[in-house]
Amino acid sequence: MKQAFLVFLGGGLGSVLRYLISRPLNPLFQNFFLGTFLVNMIGCLLIGFVLGISAKGNLLSSNGALFLATGFCGGFTTFSAFAFEKHHLLRNGELLNFALYMLSSVGIGILAVVLGLWLAKSIS
Repeated sequence: MKQAFLVFLGGGLGSVLRYLISRPLNPLFQNFFLGTFLVNMIGCLLIGFVLGISAKGNLLSSNGALFLATGFCGGFTTFSAFAFEKHHLLRNGELLNFALYMLSSVGIGILAVVLGLWLAKSIS
């Protein structure tokens, strides 16, 4: 239960920070969501750092890593987990799985958004 609370707390903090960064920055450019882009890149940097120091041993507790990587980064951006998972596949030489997962995640994700919008439109 403690671990679930750590994820909950970190996720809430990450979500609020994402909102505070994205809200003022996204409107700056018409066709580029600067706030979202920065959040995603910062999240990738942070999850790499957190999981990197966590792997070194006693620099970060498992609860600290759970709070920061799963909770905070998960609330801040799920793109960070996506990028870390792709790195894992590449590091292990799984090029076909990397390509399939990357293409299907992006392609099916976009199709799912389109389907969700269509479903919402059909019930209104």
